[in-house]
Amino acid sequence: MTVTKRSVLGLAACVAAGIAAAGLVGPQPARAQAEAPVEVVATTGMIADAARAVGGDLVEVTALMGAGIDPHAYRQTRTDILALANADLVVWNGLYLEAQMEEFLLDLADRGPVVAVAEALPEDRLVAHDDYEGRFDPHVWMDPRLWSGVVEAVRDALVSVAPEHEAAFAANAEAHLADIARLADYADGVLASVPEGSRVLLSAHDAFNYFGRAYGFEVLGIQGISTESEAGLARMEELVDLLVSRDIGAIFVESSVSDRNIRALIEGAAARGHEVVVGGELFSDAMGEPGTYEGTYIGMIDHNATTIARALGGEAPERGMDGRLAAGT
Repeated sequence: MTVTKRSVLGLAACVAAGIAAAGLVGPQPARAQAEAPVEVVATTGMIADAARAVGGDLVEVTALMGAGIDPHAYRQTRTDILALANADLVVWNGLYLEAQMEEFLLDLADRGPVVAVAEALPEDRLVAHDDYEGRFDPHVWMDPRLWSGVVEAVRDALVSVAPEHEAAFAANAEAHLADIARLADYADGVLASVPEGSRVLLSAHDAFNYFGRAYGFEVLGIQGISTESEAGLARMEELVDLLVSRDIGAIFVESSVSDRNIRALIEGAAARGHEVVVGGELFSDAMGEPGTYEGTYIGMIDHNATTIARALGGEAPERGMDGRLAAGT
């Protein structure tokens, strides 16, 4: 499903007011070919990273959501509305990741180039949503090979607004895709070293289904695919039983989700005489801090694969694929 196939019957009053305040009256003019960089606004850090890698010096990219931000709950601010209105291109994940922004973004697509890049992926490669028919798990970046298709969609979106730079975008995309392929090969190796009986990844919410499918891990989330869902007492008791009965010794916190439920599980297992430790912090819905290696897509997945492998009994270099991870990973 793409934004061009979606119709929006109307905006909520607050969104309509925001658009009016931003000066969005009628269709916006197409980008003029110029020496100025292409102004790109991306919702998440992962998509912004792809746009920077593909666009290089020819683009100027703004990410709305930084480190530690939960995209499921994020709502656009007035500053965001202005940035989105003035962009040459807006790229967002789609698949209902940016749930609180979706109506606004779909309406904005009637006024200029706005592309839900994850929705370019074939549906047969997506994980179906457990609770909603016709919807899919949006966390596609957790499988580097699948994410390559999103990078290609970003490339195509950039070409659509700046066709004069098509050759440069294609060359940059090819180089970035080669880096992603090398990352996927690294993850294959270190995660395969985890003993089969230990390949259980339990974290705060169901952000790792694509990871589990790609690398043969059973994935368990305290909350559902969206962090907006709540974990009930029965669910917590079920997970404590699982930790004890299967002798699982490590679970993981997420950088963009509260660790309250994880700590409750550890305490629940301890009350049953079973020790569980935090295996590390994983990047789920957001990357690391800007300017760091972990603040790139390659560094994010390198960190996750390395942390998971080492915590669950596998073999991986402490500093990751190229020795660039922060000490203590």
